[in-house]
Amino acid sequence: MAKQMQLVASYWTLAGGAEPHTDHEFSVFSFQERVSAAAEAGFTGFGIWHADLEHTLKSLSLRQMRRILDDHGMTHIELEFLTDWWFRDGERHAACEQRKRLLLDAAAALQAHHIKVGDFLNTPCPLPQLIDAFASLSEQAAACDTDVLFELMPFANVNTLTGALELVAGADAGNGGIIIDLWHMVKMGIPYDDIARIPARFLGGIEVNDGTFRAPWDLHTDTINHRRLCGEGEFDVRGFVNTMLAAGYQGPWGIEVLNAEMRKWPLQRMAERAATTTRAQFPR
Repeated sequence: MAKQMQLVASYWTLAGGAEPHTDHEFSVFSFQERVSAAAEAGFTGFGIWHADLEHTLKSLSLRQMRRILDDHGMTHIELEFLTDWWFRDGERHAACEQRKRLLLDAAAALQAHHIKVGDFLNTPCPLPQLIDAFASLSEQAAACDTDVLFELMPFANVNTLTGALELVAGADAGNGGIIIDLWHMVKMGIPYDDIARIPARFLGGIEVNDGTFRAPWDLHTDTINHRRLCGEGEFDVRGFVNTMLAAGYQGPWGIEVLNAEMRKWPLQRMAERAATTTRAQFPR
């Protein structure tokens, strides 16, 4: 299992110095430093956040980024995050179009597996409009040979597993699916067995992490600052992994930990601890 498992260093896990949902979402470590640290820790996949991509492109071209990823054996590239893709006009539509172009160009140049999309603001929108927009976005992504994966979370305008499945099934795009983050599943109280029943054609990726069932701060603060490495919290990470493996999941496993203290660690420590604690959740 360890030899076959493809482990992805999701952006926020190695985003030293970056602050989620601020104007400083880019890492203080260079792109090459982070890719190198991820490779040394045994990762074969790497995540890139849109703000960090913009920051990196000030000093590197997409071609140079691709060369760095290739040189370090990164075969699974993840890009994120696109919101507001369902708007048809206005300022949010215009901003989305600009970011979408950035991510699609990067997806083509970096041969990305997928682009993560969703919503952080519980933005009201009729499901038929969301379905049409997701189908259109998937078609545009297909031209760049990449997938579009909707991230189900409590902050999204589609915030139930049933709704997420209706979204991707309604769009019926061969490259459109769902990415599951264990954090959000636990916080939303979605049983592991329900996740295991997601049709394989719609399950494009899984992310794992750990945390506590209850916290003295609000859910948003908990989500961006207090996630924990696998095995260091209260979640049954091994049980989730075993459930998904038994269901036949064979795709990549991302490790996504947004933790304020961890973002202060030396880069090598972040990468090594993330890889080691995640591997420990899998059958030997």
